[in-house]
Amino acid sequence: MAEVDLDERFGELDLRNDLDIPDVPPSTDSTPEILKRALSGLSARWKNWWIRGILTLAMISMFFLIIYLGSFMLMLLVLSIQVKCFHEIITIGYRVYHSYELPWFRSLSWYFLLCVNYFFYGETVADYFATFVQRREQLQFLIRYHRFISFALYLAGFCMFVLSLVKKHYRLQFYMFAWTHVTLLITVTQSHLVIQNLFEGMIWFLVPISSVICNDITAYIFGFFFGRTPLIKLSPKKTWEGFIGGFFSTVVFGFIFSYFLAQHQYFVCPVEYNSETNRFVTECEPSELFQLKKYSVPPLLQAVLGWESVNMYPFQMHSIALATFASLIGPFGGFFASGFKRAFKIKDFADTIPGHGGIMDRFDCQYLMATFVHVYITSFIRYGLFTV
Repeated sequence: MAEVDLDERFGELDLRNDLDIPDVPPSTDSTPEILKRALSGLSARWKNWWIRGILTLAMISMFFLIIYLGSFMLMLLVLSIQVKCFHEIITIGYRVYHSYELPWFRSLSWYFLLCVNYFFYGETVADYFATFVQRREQLQFLIRYHRFISFALYLAGFCMFVLSLVKKHYRLQFYMFAWTHVTLLITVTQSHLVIQNLFEGMIWFLVPISSVICNDITAYIFGFFFGRTPLIKLSPKKTWEGFIGGFFSTVVFGFIFSYFLAQHQYFVCPVEYNSETNRFVTECEPSELFQLKKYSVPPLLQAVLGWESVNMYPFQMHSIALATFASLIGPFGGFFASGFKRAFKIKDFADTIPGHGGIMDRFDCQYLMATFVHVYITSFIRYGLFTV
C-alpha cells in the first residue's frame, strides 16, 4: 500500500522546518518626516541614536505625566499596553498564516483575550473594591458567580474553536490555538501581576519598571560607545560591556531612586479605594520598610568613606535585589523575544515607536520583572519573613 504524506494530504505547511515558515511582510518606517529631515546628514548609526534618544525622552515624560495623574491612570496604561502587546503577537501569526484563511482565528483570539481579562480583573475588583461592590446589588451577582461566569465564557470560546475545525487545517488550527493561549499567558497574566504590585504601593510598581528602563538605556549607551565583545548570538548588537555597564548603573539608580520615593506617602502607601470619596487614596502610616534606620558601615568601607554608620530606608536594600534581577535576568526576556523574532524572520514586533519597534519590543523585559516582584513581595515582604 502506498505511503500517504500527511502534510501533502492535508495541504499544510511542515512547521518542523524553519525554512518553511513564510516571511512576515517587513514593517514600514514610521519615523516622523520632521525628524528624518533634521537628521538626514547623519550616518545610519547616529541617526538611530538620536531617534531612539528623542523618542525615549518623550516616552519617559509621558510616563511621569501618567504617574502624576494617579493610580487609576497607571492601571489604564498597563491595560492598554497589554492589549497592544497581544495585538502585535497575534498579528505576526495572522501575517504568517493569512493565506490559509483560518476560520474565526482573529475573532476567537480577541474573544479569549476578553474572557481572560474578565477573569483576572474581576478578581481584582472583588479583592480591592469590595465596599464599592457591596453598595451595588447588580454587581454583587457578577462578583458572587464571577468564576463560574468566567468559566462559562471560556467554554463558549472553546466550543466555538472545536466547531470551527476544518479537515485540511486541523494541525495548523491547533498551532494557532496554542499560539493564542501562550500569548495570553505572556501578556494578560503578567499585566495582572503588575497591577497587583501597584496595589502594594506605587513604589513596588515604579522601582522595578524604572530599573528595567534604566538598564535598557544604560546598556545601550555603554554598548554604543564601548561595546566590543559580543554577548549572545541571538542579539548580535548586545555586548558584555553594555551588559556589565548596565548592571552597575541600574543598581546605583535603583538605590538612589528608592531613597527619594521612600520619603513620600504617595509612593509607599498601598493603593486603596475610598468608597466615600469614590477615589483611590494613598494615605497610611509607612511601614518599617519606609522608615529611616541606622546601618553600620562595613570596616573595609569605613576607611574609604570615613563613616561608621549611615541612615537608609530598609527598602533601599530590597531595591538592590530588584535592580540586580532587572539587569542580570530581565534581559533574558529580551533575548527570548529576539529568538522569537528570528524564528519568524522579523526585525521588530511592529513599527509603533520609531527607532524602537513595537510596544512589545519595549516591554519584553518587563514581563519577567513583574512576576519576580510579585513572588518577591509574597515570599519575603508581605509576612515580614525577610528583614534588613
